[in-house]
Amino acid sequence: MGLKEKRFTKEFQEEQYPALKQKIDIAAGFDVTLEIEWETLFEDRFLHLYTDSYPKIYFQPLIEAFTAISSDDMGKEALKEGLQKVIIVNKDDHHNPTHAYTLENGVLQVNHSPILNADKVSERTEVLVDLLENNL
Repeated sequence: MGLKEKRFTKEFQEEQYPALKQKIDIAAGFDVTLEIEWETLFEDRFLHLYTDSYPKIYFQPLIEAFTAISSDDMGKEALKEGLQKVIIVNKDDHHNPTHAYTLENGVLQVNHSPILNADKVSERTEVLVDLLENNL
């Protein structure tokens, strides 16, 4: 990760991340452990788009899915008991949500391209809700 990416990451972590993390925790009903492999979330030519794409790709689907799952006490309990942490990474440049999410042993991995299909928040949310409902 070069200086440009480090500067962007620091700015995002200070300006946008705290509010997004708080929304995730509120939606889930508990303090969700997030591990973000920031150094994997970059492609140089798209740096100018990440302020908009990161929330849409990595955070809004989590907020919306956790809100849907936690809509009743049974869902809240299942999420709290079944979700140990969330790992956000881009190992494979997945842009199809059916390939981007896995849930194994309480670890939800979001392995998605930081830019591709950014506006398809509802599709990612739908796949994530299905995954959680079927595995919690």
